[in-house]
Amino acid sequence: MLGFLFGFNARLGRLHFFLATIGAAILMTAISAAIATVAFQNAPKGMTPSLTSWQVIAAVILFGWMSVTLQSMRVRDIGWDPVCVIPGWIAATIIDGVVASKIPAIALAHGQHGTIVGALVNVALFLALLFWPSGGHDNSAPAYGDRFRTPDVPSRSPVAESTPAAPRISPAANGGFGRRGL
Repeated sequence: MLGFLFGFNARLGRLHFFLATIGAAILMTAISAAIATVAFQNAPKGMTPSLTSWQVIAAVILFGWMSVTLQSMRVRDIGWDPVCVIPGWIAATIIDGVVASKIPAIALAHGQHGTIVGALVNVALFLALLFWPSGGHDNSAPAYGDRFRTPDVPSRSPVAESTPAAPRISPAANGGFGRRGL
């Protein structure tokens, strides 16, 4: 179920990840601008709009789902296991936020909820997703320009060479299939 929701089994190449990230950022900006416009128009004069409306909550859920899906598909394409990498990334972010809130002297700036270590981890992982080459695929499909897929080389096992070929022939190949005894 999680593989279907978050694309854990899908693959996304570098260029597609880059373009999808830009497209998602443009979509998130447009949705955020629309929500902010409506919120400021409906807010009473001199009051700050509420961030707990159903539109804001739905947008945050949509943005989080889009980000995790894109990242997990790219992690799968690299050859890593997104079921391990994505929760590890989330855990590192949570631990970084807890450390920055408990020790404000090492936070990035006043009011920030992260440290330089967490920022470097996020930048390193994002750069890995953006520039790391694709890993080997288990089921390689032919590329666009390929006319035919080259077949896999059969493995030569010593057991197959030592057994005679006659016992592997089925009774139907010996002519016994469908004949009646006379």
